[in-house]
Amino acid sequence: MKIVMIGQKGVPGKFGGVETHVTELSTRLVRAGHSVIAYARRWYTPRTVGSAMFNGIQVVRLPSLHTKCFDTITHTLIAIVHAVIFVRPDIYHFHGVGPSLLAWMPRILAPRATVITTFHSVDRWHAKWGPLARFMLKLGERATLTFAHTTIAVSKTIAQYAKTEYNGTAVYIPNGITPQRVSTDPILLEPFGLEPFGYVLMVSRLVPHKGAHTLIEAWKLAKPKGLKLAIVGGSAFTDDYVRQLEAQAASDPSIVMTGYQSGETLGAVFAGARFVVHPSTSEGLPIAVLEAMSYGKAVIASDIPENQEIVGDYGVTFKVNDVQDLADKIVELARDPMQAAGLGHVARTFVEDAFNWDDIAAEILSIYRVHTLVPEGLLALE
Repeated sequence: MKIVMIGQKGVPGKFGGVETHVTELSTRLVRAGHSVIAYARRWYTPRTVGSAMFNGIQVVRLPSLHTKCFDTITHTLIAIVHAVIFVRPDIYHFHGVGPSLLAWMPRILAPRATVITTFHSVDRWHAKWGPLARFMLKLGERATLTFAHTTIAVSKTIAQYAKTEYNGTAVYIPNGITPQRVSTDPILLEPFGLEPFGYVLMVSRLVPHKGAHTLIEAWKLAKPKGLKLAIVGGSAFTDDYVRQLEAQAASDPSIVMTGYQSGETLGAVFAGARFVVHPSTSEGLPIAVLEAMSYGKAVIASDIPENQEIVGDYGVTFKVNDVQDLADKIVELARDPMQAAGLGHVARTFVEDAFNWDDIAAEILSIYRVHTLVPEGLLALE
């Protein structure tokens, strides 16, 4: 089976949940014997990876109008045209409601192919978008559910949203994790002035709906003795917001902003954290939270439904946007390292059982098979 992935910024995933999702899923599809072409934006994926192989995935770099409003839609359009003319896949898999706005194109231009869409989040609720963009993203939600042979929702909350808002059907298949057993490496933490288990961590793109500004305010109220706050992440067309965060943190030497990190460094930062905070106001199913739990970390998360699907019984929640409540929860967990360690242990056990990428990829392969004549043998993950 030949599959194209459309909508992600690129492969391998550097930042962003969608990119991680596509990389992990595609790797396993290739392992199962299928051909996967993942489209990448030239600004995101290095030239050395372009039109090359990553974990067996063919990565095709294509241009886009690299602006906040036109980057995704222009790249999606070019990717569809490229796939229709040069690839002729069996499966067009669109990721996100913005790219799915154009999911009708392969239904017309390649009627024998199957169109799958994944509803990753209700993007129009994100604070960075203006009225016109929100209107277009709402159209994208309807397109996600209208033009696909099957729509996948990464959270139960999104599946219910699709039913309530559009009377649509979306199959719940969550994001996943790869089990982690990484030792703390003090050498990799030294450049940031961090010591193992001497800091609290947030890992996220620095966009308003992820709530880093709320966390900084709460941290200043909590002032946990002997701990630092490490905020790991970079801008996503949000340079003004990043500058706002830097100014907000400048007066407190216990707050460290590391910028974007990946690979061994990111793994070391996760492994060395006392616990993790995720104060977002809008999510799909947060991969950053799943990853934190896979490292055996307790997580304090806002009480939005998408976060509660993960941490409701296996972490700590606070009232969304409530600075004082978050500060209180930070103080509580900082005072009791044994509670944090215990929560981290049960959290890791839970996510390794319920959110394993191998199982998730197998479910998606089963959906592909419903619409194709692929032999049963090519559905096994080896």
